[in-house]
Amino acid sequence: MRGGKVWSNRAAAYVRMSTDHQRYSTENQLAAIKRFAEARDIEIVRVYEDAGKSGLNLEGRDAFQRLLADVERGAADFGTILVYDVSRWGRFQNADHGAHLEFLCSRADIVVHYCAEQFENDGSIGSNLLKTVKRVMAGEYSRELSVKVFAGQCRLSEKGYRQGGMAGYGLRRLLIDENGEPKAQLSIGERKSLQTDRVILVPGPTEEVETVQRIYRLFVDLRMQEAEIAARLNREGVLTDLARPWTRGTVHQVLTNPKYIGDNVFNRVSFKLKMRRVVNPKEHWVRASGAFAAIVDVATFNRAAKIVEDRCRRLDDDELLVLLRSLLEAQGSLSSIIIDEREDMPSSSVYRNRFGSLLRAYRLVGYSPQRDYRYIEINRRLRGMHPDVVATVIDGLRAAGGDVRVYPETGLIDVNDEFTASVVVARCGETQAASPRWRIRLDTGLAPDVTIAVRMDRGNVSPLDYYLLPRLDMTEPKLRLAESNGLSLDGYRFETLEFLFSLAARAQFEEAA
Repeated sequence: MRGGKVWSNRAAAYVRMSTDHQRYSTENQLAAIKRFAEARDIEIVRVYEDAGKSGLNLEGRDAFQRLLADVERGAADFGTILVYDVSRWGRFQNADHGAHLEFLCSRADIVVHYCAEQFENDGSIGSNLLKTVKRVMAGEYSRELSVKVFAGQCRLSEKGYRQGGMAGYGLRRLLIDENGEPKAQLSIGERKSLQTDRVILVPGPTEEVETVQRIYRLFVDLRMQEAEIAARLNREGVLTDLARPWTRGTVHQVLTNPKYIGDNVFNRVSFKLKMRRVVNPKEHWVRASGAFAAIVDVATFNRAAKIVEDRCRRLDDDELLVLLRSLLEAQGSLSSIIIDEREDMPSSSVYRNRFGSLLRAYRLVGYSPQRDYRYIEINRRLRGMHPDVVATVIDGLRAAGGDVRVYPETGLIDVNDEFTASVVVARCGETQAASPRWRIRLDTGLAPDVTIAVRMDRGNVSPLDYYLLPRLDMTEPKLRLAESNGLSLDGYRFETLEFLFSLAARAQFEEAA
């Protein structure tokens, strides 16, 4: 039993730290919560911690989601939740969101206390009014901060400083100090540590720069299509900056991004307050011309842009919709990736510019993308889960005695210098007959010796099972699995990863012997 009966003096503490103020560090929050608990003779039995997580929504707040899950399924062995203040519970843009989450706890007879607030959360009129005001203030703080940060990013962009994002093929990010002196080149995933430092783009390795220039020559002088250029690069073994094969879309990005002529462009895409992703029209872009060293001359870039523009201008709106409708009939769904990979169609940006948005173009051909949004949300959650799955694999390998190294640029796992492994998480989808299906994309660019494919359950909440797929036996870059897959594939299936761990232990034993 919970609430005021058995668990009234037992509490769970929830702490969250974002990047807004150091005084909100999880240690400081927990210290204040402990003082609050001691003064009321409350025992803290567990702590849920989200470090470096935004409070705008639930995405990425794994500890908070576990807390809510424990409450809703009746697994909570506490009757109270202690939080530093209302903003740590969340800075939701809709104040009712935070209230709803507190209601879920109340429905399970669990009380939420905000330890640093000047009111007791006792359900009184005054308490409820103050909580509502605090929730609105917490959300408004994030909105105002977003406006200020965006304005600062625009000012820095106008001065030619790079505002986030990967450099791209043929370019690298260079860290400079406040006087413009170079400090270090940043690798993928690295960030600046000092607020006064800035980041600019510089030409990358010579071979990448020459490949970018060659892409423009093939497109402009020889009039080769993007798909043909991608195929030629792949035949020659040239990989992208992410060590992946080229596609029509990646070649098109190189041909249309003004950073290759040294222009710093910001606000092409917006994702403010972690809400809807918006592709902005050109008049909303912030652009600084000649901010970086160019690796493609302006005349060649403009010729490439004109080819792309003329190629699309020949099609009127009706012709564009006919192509989109035929693609929908062939694929069964639409997305920007599906459109960009179709060789005989204009890019997705053409449909955005011509019809205002991809969604409007979808509606004009009778396509409702609600199912795609659900797919995107699940994929986003699985991407967030991927580091935890990789960490589980690494911990298990090391516990089995394996010598494990991880290459930070690629995430490839090296075990005992004997074999390499890559981890992929496969989303569970359904056919029209409601049968589960899993699509596994093998990382052919990294070419690991073993791919550890994690199949998710039907709710895409937890792993269902694991497939160990040796590279020598996998001849296709994609694999489609059903519940039962015959003897050949089922021979690679395991309920747990103990088999892989035993491989690591055996390799370690043989090396010692």
